[in-house]
Amino acid sequence: MYFKESVVVNGKEISIETGKIAKQASGSVIVRSGNSMVLVTAVAATKAKEDIDFIPLTVDYQEKSYAAGKIPGNFFRREGKLSEGEILASRLIDRPIRPLFPEGWNFETQIIATVLSHDGENCTYTLSQIGASAALMLSDIPWHGPIAGVQVGRIDGKLIAYPSIKDMVNSDMDINMVASKDAIMMVEGELDNLSEEDLLDAMFFGQDAIKPILDLQEKLTKLAGKIKREISLPEKDTAFEQRVVDVVSDALDRALENTAKLERYAAIDEVKKMAVSEFTADFPEKIKDVQKILEDLKYKKVRSKIVKENKRLDNRTTTEIRQITGETAFLPMAHGSALFTRGETQAIVTCTLGFGMDNQKMDLLTGEEFRSFMLHYNFPPFSVGEARPMRGPGRREIGHGNLAYRALSRVLPKPEDFPYVIRIVSEITESNGSSSMASVCGGSMALMDCGVPVKAPVAGIAMGLIKEGDEFAVLSDILGDEDHLGDMDFKVAGTATGINAVQMDIKIEGINREIMKKALYQAKDGRLHILGKMAEVISESRPDVVEHAPKVTSIMIDTDKIRDVIGPGGKMIRSITETTGAKIDVDDSGRVLIAANNAESAKKAYDFITNLTRDPKIGEYYAGIARRVIDKVGVVVEFLPGSDGLVHISEMDKKFINTIDEVVKVGDTVVVKIIDVERGGKIKLSRKQALDVEESLIIHGI
Repeated sequence: MYFKESVVVNGKEISIETGKIAKQASGSVIVRSGNSMVLVTAVAATKAKEDIDFIPLTVDYQEKSYAAGKIPGNFFRREGKLSEGEILASRLIDRPIRPLFPEGWNFETQIIATVLSHDGENCTYTLSQIGASAALMLSDIPWHGPIAGVQVGRIDGKLIAYPSIKDMVNSDMDINMVASKDAIMMVEGELDNLSEEDLLDAMFFGQDAIKPILDLQEKLTKLAGKIKREISLPEKDTAFEQRVVDVVSDALDRALENTAKLERYAAIDEVKKMAVSEFTADFPEKIKDVQKILEDLKYKKVRSKIVKENKRLDNRTTTEIRQITGETAFLPMAHGSALFTRGETQAIVTCTLGFGMDNQKMDLLTGEEFRSFMLHYNFPPFSVGEARPMRGPGRREIGHGNLAYRALSRVLPKPEDFPYVIRIVSEITESNGSSSMASVCGGSMALMDCGVPVKAPVAGIAMGLIKEGDEFAVLSDILGDEDHLGDMDFKVAGTATGINAVQMDIKIEGINREIMKKALYQAKDGRLHILGKMAEVISESRPDVVEHAPKVTSIMIDTDKIRDVIGPGGKMIRSITETTGAKIDVDDSGRVLIAANNAESAKKAYDFITNLTRDPKIGEYYAGIARRVIDKVGVVVEFLPGSDGLVHISEMDKKFINTIDEVVKVGDTVVVKIIDVERGGKIKLSRKQALDVEESLIIHGI
């Protein structure tokens, strides 16, 4: 049967319908807002995967070009693999729904969100987050929902839920979050150097905004929901579990005393081998149970030690930051570079300056977009001591790079003030906790080393949480194990005065504003500490870009002068490039970018274009070309491209002449002075008055 329900949030109708499309899926919905429509399906296999200890979930968000009345811009003219934007949206759907699957769910599960219609106004990835929850709620898949996504913006100090794309142009924050009635599950976004209280207000405002959508899903589930599948978990053998604990507990305590990650891992592996050896003979069928009991025991021991003793795996207190070192100009031929090390996490980060066509073209449903800033994050297997195939950046790498991109983009100069294309690359060379935040710190240092005039240095920190009943501990600068064993991964990046980017994933309910506030202000203290350590290496941008970086300047010209710079068939722009050695790029707004390998070449091109596009004034001297002789009248001289004037025979020379070609022939270079500009625009020139002019006063327009 077909059902459709809707609510109005912030003056917008959001509807969910089911029973009409994709009826063979386990659950399917179409979510609408305005003329944007997303089909979201949930399907689970009927046969379980054996011997796995993770949720076999795949989430794909895909945008169809026809949704915006477009034909794909690639060579094949059809949709291909997911774009970077689609991967990021897929992660925004995946992260909040994954923790809500029940323990023991080992059926291959797939969520597909397909954008069928996009009106250019309503955000389709928030509709997809709503749709993923609704499809799971309606399906026979056991899942602890509902949840809903919301985009939160702020314009003139007023928070807005589900703003339009046009609204977001004037917003000083862009927060995407997912929440249930009782808990915030996921937050990701960027802010324009705003305070901790501003972020807290936005988060809890967003949670309130989604409550009508949660009610809508519950209503629809009562009307059309399927009976959920039963999950049968094997009964625990508590006696056997205790026996294993008695055997391994002391040895595990000793293994956990190793503060270095790889040494600790090796020691824990030895405990596992010992436990397996101990029980293999009598309980060969329970070897996997032995390994799980050991993992559960490690989980309990690490968490208890943190909450009860304020002691972490590397013996730090909850607020302590690991040792930080750094250096700049690490790579001599890079335009800017930094080596940033925090504990066992390390990144080599480079900054490269480009020009013009180095911009990244983004083919979006909302139209083409050109980015002059890129950030790429690489996570090779050696960074964690592994050997595995390298297959290009995965979803994790793209997500981490995007977070660092958000953090640093807010402090970059405006393109008109710094007309370069900027690319940052973060190569993670060691990892044990928040390599994305190391990329932020190293990226900030590399930008300053490169001479990019950033507004302020930026640092990032990853926060964690261990919550046992009413007791909790907020952890600063978490390790990889603390992320895995903890209840929250909260990354915050910003300057000394405010937050630029945030990413948060919460695995449990019951995190209230008090805990969130403590985490944010503890993160601020950590961020200021890290900024202080960075400042010991570099505290502000170098006064100029490095010598071997391209020198880029810009000129704004009248749009009606663009044709003069380009010339017929690009002849003039090629001539400027050949003459000066500089590269020239002109956009439709009249902005001319000049890039050269040295300052002298850049200045030649700058002067050439300035002269080429200037409006002639009385009293100026030009070196022009004689184009046409008018017998007994004078000669027409083109002194600027498209601009010419008449030198009357009486203004040809100081002495009397009978014919023009006594002193000038067609094609000769002629130095002339502008002596009059008539009302109709006709220009009178004089060669006679320019005969003794100094070379420095002559404008070489042709």
